[in-house]
Amino acid sequence: MAKRDLISIHDLSREEVETLFELATEMKADPGLFANALVGKSLAMIFQKSSTRTRVSFEVGMTQLGGHALFLSSNDIQIGRGETISDTAHVLARFVDCIMARTFAHQDVVDLARFASVPVINGLSDDLHPCQALADFLTLREAFGSDLSGRKIAYVGDGNNVAHSLLFGAAKAGMNISIASPRGFEVATNYLELASEDAAAAGVQIELTESPVEAVSGASAVYTDVWASMGQEEEAASRLEAFRGFQVDGALMAEARPEAIFLHCLPAHRGEEVSAEVADGPQSRIFDQAENRMHAQKALLVWLIQSV
Repeated sequence: MAKRDLISIHDLSREEVETLFELATEMKADPGLFANALVGKSLAMIFQKSSTRTRVSFEVGMTQLGGHALFLSSNDIQIGRGETISDTAHVLARFVDCIMARTFAHQDVVDLARFASVPVINGLSDDLHPCQALADFLTLREAFGSDLSGRKIAYVGDGNNVAHSLLFGAAKAGMNISIASPRGFEVATNYLELASEDAAAAGVQIELTESPVEAVSGASAVYTDVWASMGQEEEAASRLEAFRGFQVDGALMAEARPEAIFLHCLPAHRGEEVSAEVADGPQSRIFDQAENRMHAQKALLVWLIQSV
């Protein structure tokens, strides 16, 4: 069987996403059943960007599955000294069973998948964050059941890699999605067009607005992310001004459905994109969401590696 990669949730069918959710749910409920699922298998983890959740969740996840994970920063391997992506992919594929990469340029992870003969997982790029979205919708299923049809998720903030993957994830999960961003910080047109195709096929709605209240109205989940992502530190001051009025606070959460939950991919800057009362309040599921990174990724690792 031909190897599969996870570069974008757009590349998965709704049935495949459902399979991953069901497998992740089973693994979370009884991890011991999968303790030997990847015995003798190795995962290479390439990090151009530092990380807490991505590194720990993949490394511990591989250990729980009986496998082994190798942490490779740009300074640890020759890619940091000018070796081509192609050569790196070919060489690593001779040693390991899967490659996860957390990169700046999205093309880097695309090229790794193109040249590697083993599955490649996008652990995050400047464009997309598919592993996060899988964990997000797993968390939503735990909160509201496996049938999310008719519900809405609202994202308030920068139209970044997380927003792009939420667009794709919503269509695959059967949820409507509304995104509120300030002018000039909207989601990228190319990803919006692809997500709109997925949404039309799934019969769900995508709404874009500059009004956080409009986006959050009637939502079952309210999501935000930092206003300045890694690599945008020099823009922090200007972004703070541009995003004024986009904080998710108690008043904004009150516009959502009574049972609505709050989500954030973390790290969170309390007092900026979210108030402490929301981040640490009873509607918050941010730590369940963080834990679910591991369960969703364990399912993904087994699904990809065992399919080769």
